[in-house]
Amino acid sequence: MIATLLFVAFLVLMFVGVPIGAALGLAGAAAIALANAETQWFGLLAVPQNFYAGLGKYPLLAIPMFVLVGSIFDRSGVALRLVNFAVAIVGRGPGMLPLVAIAVAMFLGGISGSGPANAAAVGGVMIAAMSRAGYPGSFSASVVGAAAATDILIPPSVAFIIYSVLVPGASVPALFAAGMVPGVLAGIALIVPAVWMARRHRMGHLEADMPRPPFWRSLREASWGLAAPVLILGGMRAGWFTPTEAAVVAVFYGLFVGMVIHRTIRVRDLFTILREAGELSAVILIVVSLAGIFAFSLSTLGVIDPVANAIVNSGLGEYGVLALLILLLITVGMFLDGISIFLIFVPLLLPIMQHYQWDPVWFGVILTLKVALGQFTPPLAVNLMVSCRIAGVRMESTVRWVGPMLLAMFLVMVAVIAFPQLALWLPAQLGY
Repeated sequence: MIATLLFVAFLVLMFVGVPIGAALGLAGAAAIALANAETQWFGLLAVPQNFYAGLGKYPLLAIPMFVLVGSIFDRSGVALRLVNFAVAIVGRGPGMLPLVAIAVAMFLGGISGSGPANAAAVGGVMIAAMSRAGYPGSFSASVVGAAAATDILIPPSVAFIIYSVLVPGASVPALFAAGMVPGVLAGIALIVPAVWMARRHRMGHLEADMPRPPFWRSLREASWGLAAPVLILGGMRAGWFTPTEAAVVAVFYGLFVGMVIHRTIRVRDLFTILREAGELSAVILIVVSLAGIFAFSLSTLGVIDPVANAIVNSGLGEYGVLALLILLLITVGMFLDGISIFLIFVPLLLPIMQHYQWDPVWFGVILTLKVALGQFTPPLAVNLMVSCRIAGVRMESTVRWVGPMLLAMFLVMVAVIAFPQLALWLPAQLGY
């Protein structure tokens, strides 16, 4: 009965508009209080303890730093220089600007671990450029929103950091390496329908008449941005710093590029950058800490084992259960953000993963691909919200363009399920 109340209270609070983090914390605290009715105040001591325990984990230190990196590179002008370099490589023509938007978003995925920050950085440059070339705003917003979803697959990734905290046996370096190949495949899969739709609907008719940037000059200007993922990922691979320390290195590198090299960030801009990053980081970390209360309630009330046993003994078999989980998470992903999905469902899915002896790193990539799909699946798609705001269009207008790109990334997820080595080959080669 108390377990039922836990979920009912959580759903009711969400439907009346309570923020996801507060709904998790309040429902969990109510369940803990009822479960310890005879010693209520002693039982409630578990609430502050688990609030702190959910937050006091070393890998989580990387989250505010990577969010700050996203804000710094958004304002440093790196995205614009990367766009010019990409256009210099692929040239002008129908469908080329969507290709460039996706390629630049994939590259920025190696700098910032935040999808919305990536959507803001790429969208601020590409949506205006695509509008000048004759692309409708709804299509431009769809391309940028979908492209930014590759950010949580290509390392560094906030989603992988959260997953590593929740799942023993899945280290951050192994997850970062495992996400690289599926992330690149997801980007390529998005390029195909984006270019096809642009040419089929004769969009970007003005693009061919726009000037092509000179190659060597654009390469020189983009070189500092191109060096950032090499520094971050190469430094981790060489053992110079941990993923958490890499986030701090990336912050100082971004400030150096923005303040000294490009001189697009001034001292007075630092307060705004730090405030934006602090606000976004606080939201993420508060949701994480409040979810710790909810997870404690699940475990102490004995909810996890019966749910896991019911799914395992449903008669669907291993792949049937996996298909059911994917369908469930796709549905949930339309309404919840990725971090909330991980915090709510990973504790429930962990026993199922252990029963079928699924590799925790491979399973993390599958879940993250699902979260990436959710980031541009209406009605609640955090990346699409950002790109639609920049383009000045309603999210409903993007549905016709988002559909083929969702299908393309879904096929990548199916490929990773069918061929686990797509995710596990690189970590094995790197010795993780």
